Amino acid sequence: MTTETEVDFGRRVRIIRLAGDKLSGRVDIRTVVVCCLLALVSLAVAVLALGTGDYYIAPGEVLAAVFSDAGRFTELIVMEWRFPRVALALLLGGALGVSGAIFQSLTRNPLGSPDIIGFDTGSYTGALIVILALGGGYYPTGVGAFVGGISTAAVVYVLAFKRGVQGFRLIIVGIAISAILASVNTWLIVKADLSDALAAAVWGAGTLNGLSWGQVRPVVIVLIVLTPLLAIFAGRLRMLEMGDDAAKALGIRAEPTRLILIVLGVALTALVTAVAGPISFISLAAPQLVRRLTKTAGVALIPSAVMGALLLLVSDYAAQRIFAPTQLPVGVVTVSIGGAYFVWLLAREGRKQ
Repeated sequence: MTTETEVDFGRRVRIIRLAGDKLSGRVDIRTVVVCCLLALVSLAVAVLALGTGDYYIAPGEVLAAVFSDAGRFTELIVMEWRFPRVALALLLGGALGVSGAIFQSLTRNPLGSPDIIGFDTGSYTGALIVILALGGGYYPTGVGAFVGGISTAAVVYVLAFKRGVQGFRLIIVGIAISAILASVNTWLIVKADLSDALAAAVWGAGTLNGLSWGQVRPVVIVLIVLTPLLAIFAGRLRMLEMGDDAAKALGIRAEPTRLILIVLGVALTALVTAVAGPISFISLAAPQLVRRLTKTAGVALIPSAVMGALLLLVSDYAAQRIFAPTQLPVGVVTVSIGGAYFVWLLAREGRKQ
């Protein structure tokens, strides 16, 4: 393996070559540094979250419980009661960040995230139908969320298609479909039994309360399956950012590639909705925030995943501690913070016109 550093448009880029120059890759040094710093902050917040609660545990004891021996009672609290929630916050936040990066890249618009376009609303509709009509269950709800998200994506894609799919048209159609589905979701909850409606409404706010290792394992399995596909299509996603003509000139079939990326993005959104309910604004904010830190020309998947994981973990910690001992759904915190970010983003985009 050989490495060398060059300056590309004012940025330091490290080029890594393997197997006698047959394999090579470009690594942006600033992006690597930002990702490492975000990961360290996430680790610090995770240790804080594992130790905070009705029974306080010092950071040293938390690390001992995770990596060695800290006593049976401490390990029970840290590993069985708190660790699954922290792990899910990191995993689901990363999934939301990647999903947002995919759709913002495809639409070439910072407003092009699945919660704005309506794909998470469609996932929620599918999950609601399973919960209220079929009695729910973890895996049936997951299937319902995925089918609802894919069906919504198909409708939006067909309605937005006109000699290809343009980003702005996709967003406008998605907002309209999202409004329709939001009304359908409200109608389903109003018509349901009181106990089912209350449970669906709480879950619909987006919450990590009460989740355990039983929810972590399926999430890890799904992400392991999706990660190689995302790695394969990440490069093609960057080519699509240059426009369909440029992508075709480089040998990329634009529409099939775009469709596969939409399915992958919807799958990530559906996974989060199936486990924790619809959690808004992480997928909207994470890619743009990390883009401003890395100062890259476009959004990237790995930095967006790291930022998404940090945002959801911090939001969930705030949801647990703001009105302790009462725990808020994490979706309430993300909507509150994301609403302010959304207003700022709209004002910023308006000034560009």
